[in-house]
Amino acid sequence: MHMASDFEAQLRAASLRVTRPRLAVLGALRDHAHVDTDTVISLVRAELPRVSHQAVYDVLRALTTAGLVRRIEPAGAAARYELRVGDNHHHLVCRSCGMIADVDCAVGEAPCLTASDDQGFVIDEAEVVYWGTCPDCTNQRIAQ
Repeated sequence: MHMASDFEAQLRAASLRVTRPRLAVLGALRDHAHVDTDTVISLVRAELPRVSHQAVYDVLRALTTAGLVRRIEPAGAAARYELRVGDNHHHLVCRSCGMIADVDCAVGEAPCLTASDDQGFVIDEAEVVYWGTCPDCTNQRIAQ
């Protein structure tokens, strides 16, 4: 589990200043993976009531650009954020409730998929989104 000092070290290593909003965003994402921007804003405002929407947007952009946060955008859904970066993992998305869960790469090394025709690209990452119905929603449908 990350402590505030770990976050401070990560920010410094990424050449970012340590600020309360940045620490609050990292803490929110530590405790709540795969949340959208509005949820991040609500979580940060619980700790820093006066922080602006724009400040949180700016922090998310800076942390994503620095590689400390990953932004995922499942088709038809709002962008979500998570701290799990750099391991080429993928996501399971429930079509019913929108819940998102991590799933490790099928092979365990990047990229886990080989393109049928790489068209000369040097591929270093594959993004896969598995769509389906989560256990809770499946059980609700069966119970009806």
